[in-house]
Amino acid sequence: MARGTAFLGVLFVLGSAEAGTFRFEDDAGIVHYTNVPGDPRYSQLQTFPEPPAERRQAAATASWPTRFAETIRAAAERYRVDRRLVQAVIAVESAGNPGAVSRKGAQGLMQLMPQRSAELGVQNPFDPRQNVDGGVRHLRDLLQRFAGNVTLALAAYNAGEAAVRTYQGIPPYPETQDYVRKVRALYDGGGMVEGPPVTPQQIYRQVTEDGTVTFTNLPPRSTPALQRRY
Repeated sequence: MARGTAFLGVLFVLGSAEAGTFRFEDDAGIVHYTNVPGDPRYSQLQTFPEPPAERRQAAATASWPTRFAETIRAAAERYRVDRRLVQAVIAVESAGNPGAVSRKGAQGLMQLMPQRSAELGVQNPFDPRQNVDGGVRHLRDLLQRFAGNVTLALAAYNAGEAAVRTYQGIPPYPETQDYVRKVRALYDGGGMVEGPPVTPQQIYRQVTEDGTVTFTNLPPRSTPALQRRY
């Protein structure tokens, strides 16, 4: 068996006064991590400062096209709307945050206003499936009303159908013009299709009788009651 592959052991021992994290790989290819280096083979890992809140939020939402891929695909196929267009709308509306609320009160992934949610039968706009289903249905209706014109449908999604008909095109609102430009740029660029599914690694937590806590991807051999899979 190749070293450092499926049997990678990950150990964190909590509660010590030692600072830093140390690592060593044993002869079996298992990699150990600890903050209590009781073996001379351990070497200290380089540490990095905690990223700012903005970067943590960006990292948390960066994978949303994959996270909501099935929800988007199902709604797009159900209402015959291009999946890429749905992704582009979500990217500009909420950046993939299902809990997003705008200053005007729009909610969820596709930023549905409460009145629009009620009209669409969306009971919980923060539920991704309900929100995307309602938002894609609304987008489908706008595409039909504007004879498949994506630009006008997007303008109506942002500013309302009445405003688009009044101005016979994109309304002269900076917000709406910027919105249409951003969504069209993403849609026409053909980006954001989800990547292949990723199977998360199983992590196990073990607490020994002396209170030592261990996290590892190797199933522990201790009492089952002390084990928990993450």
